[in-house]
Amino acid sequence: MTGVPGRRPPWKEFRAALDAAGFHPSKKLGQNFLLDENTANAIARDGRVGEGDLVLEVGVGCGFLSTALLATGARLVGVEVDRRLYAIAADFLEPLAAPGQLGLVRADVLAKKRAVAPEVLERLPEADAPWHLVSNLPYSIASPLLVSLARLAHPPASMTVLVQAEVAERLTAVPDTPAWGGLTAKLHLSYSGRLTRRVGAALFSPRPKVESAVARLELLDERPSDAELAAADALIDAFFQARRKTLRATLGRHLGDRDLAAAALEAADLDPGCRPEVLAPTAFLDLARALEARAG
Repeated sequence: MTGVPGRRPPWKEFRAALDAAGFHPSKKLGQNFLLDENTANAIARDGRVGEGDLVLEVGVGCGFLSTALLATGARLVGVEVDRRLYAIAADFLEPLAAPGQLGLVRADVLAKKRAVAPEVLERLPEADAPWHLVSNLPYSIASPLLVSLARLAHPPASMTVLVQAEVAERLTAVPDTPAWGGLTAKLHLSYSGRLTRRVGAALFSPRPKVESAVARLELLDERPSDAELAAADALIDAFFQARRKTLRATLGRHLGDRDLAAAALEAADLDPGCRPEVLAPTAFLDLARALEARAG
């Protein structure tokens, strides 16, 4: 299925449609539109998607990235929360799509803050068939959305996202560096990450006050079970809420049992005097498994 070649509407046409709808960008919704065609095409290439691939795009906005994704031949599920942008994007995008290639959803993708909206989930495959996230994500939802998608029973095979540069650095950080934290540890339990490119503020409208960057996350060949991920996530939350405290102190308080904490740390071969920011993601899994063994 190949996308129908079409002329990308220039910004002035988008601008006229926005003006006619009385639209003003919302800071709350993180509405900063990427308007550079070369960058949109580059992000689509970073996503490594093509003919027939199912792609989720969150925050369609004016559709500049959407048109680049459609041109690859991918099947696009586009989500937009703003009803005015949804209508404008539909008018511009539908003539560029082949039959069955485009499905637009007007929804808040995180209907319950940390749960993906049902109307979005029903557009995604339940099992086996791979799918991908490629998006210019609103800054305010980037972190919770990525973790929520990573914890689905059938998560995306890859997530390629344009986000605030600081967030991109966190997504691709390594242990014992300033950018390493709970978000990184959770995602790296099942994904590997790298930064693909930086994007200047001048390429957006309205122009954001921060720089942006593209991060790509790829699903690991071996993924922990849902139960293991949930247990590791709980430990990561506890440790990184007190990231300057030792593992011994935080785990003892978290469990309410210092002896159990000491035994579990020893079984996981972890130094009780170290801090969580130096741990690799597998260490949290090892500790979760050690605790499960003692609970059994």
